[in-house]
Amino acid sequence: MERVAVFAVMGDSAASGVGDTDSNGISRGWSYYLAKNFEHPLVYVNLSRPGAKSDEVLLDQLPKVILHQPTITAVIVGGNDALRNGFSPEQLHQNLRSTIKALKAIGSEVLLLQLHDPTLIVPMPKTLGAVLSRRINAVNQVTQAIAAEFGSKILRTRELEGIYERKVWHIDRMHPSKFGHQLLAHHFREMLCNNWEIAPITFEPIAPKPKSESIKWMLRNGTPWFLKRSVDLLPAALYLIGCEYVRRIFKQNQETTALIYYPEFVNHREAGLLEVFEERVS
Repeated sequence: MERVAVFAVMGDSAASGVGDTDSNGISRGWSYYLAKNFEHPLVYVNLSRPGAKSDEVLLDQLPKVILHQPTITAVIVGGNDALRNGFSPEQLHQNLRSTIKALKAIGSEVLLLQLHDPTLIVPMPKTLGAVLSRRINAVNQVTQAIAAEFGSKILRTRELEGIYERKVWHIDRMHPSKFGHQLLAHHFREMLCNNWEIAPITFEPIAPKPKSESIKWMLRNGTPWFLKRSVDLLPAALYLIGCEYVRRIFKQNQETTALIYYPEFVNHREAGLLEVFEERVS
């Protein structure tokens, strides 16, 4: 009997394919390119949703995925947790750990993704960048801790050659472009090839887009997103920038580096993880 794989995808916009749409405006993304190259019979289920946080993945997406008894499950989440007021690395850790524990209990192989450093490609005030970096680094430390505990595969995005080249990123510079999604598919394929037969990912030619199309995209998508986040993230961001200045004034002569550390899972200093500046992430 021929081997059948069930490939499920959970998470947020990075999992749903934002940044890569077909001629009908339907998102595809890296998991689409990976799924269509499987040389085994495959059931492909993508329940991710742009804007999803880790609590939605645990409480809403996970029960639906479990029904399909996935052989392989990608869980890509954490970016929206970090971009919301009241971000808690501890809560993210609890949600992600519960999710992965349930998937491992049914024998699913789990794929995780390290978040890139947005401050290297998105222009922003230096102080805001410092706050954002601490949050994103905290998400990555949580993800790495979970991967170490459960033996899950994690794609270390920041270590990929050329990852911050402009062609890798969508116009919003927060999501991969079509090329970027194909690049992620290529590296996820390499991680799975020991156990599954998957054809090499084809990098399709991409025609350069005129500047007018970029402007239309920003007006249609970027502006509504900014206005929505202005009533959520922006006030918190302004508050955190103020706190950052206060922290610098009162701690300028103190050692301010500390780790979000899960000693029962992994020694983060040996794992080469990035440090955050405070144990309680702002």
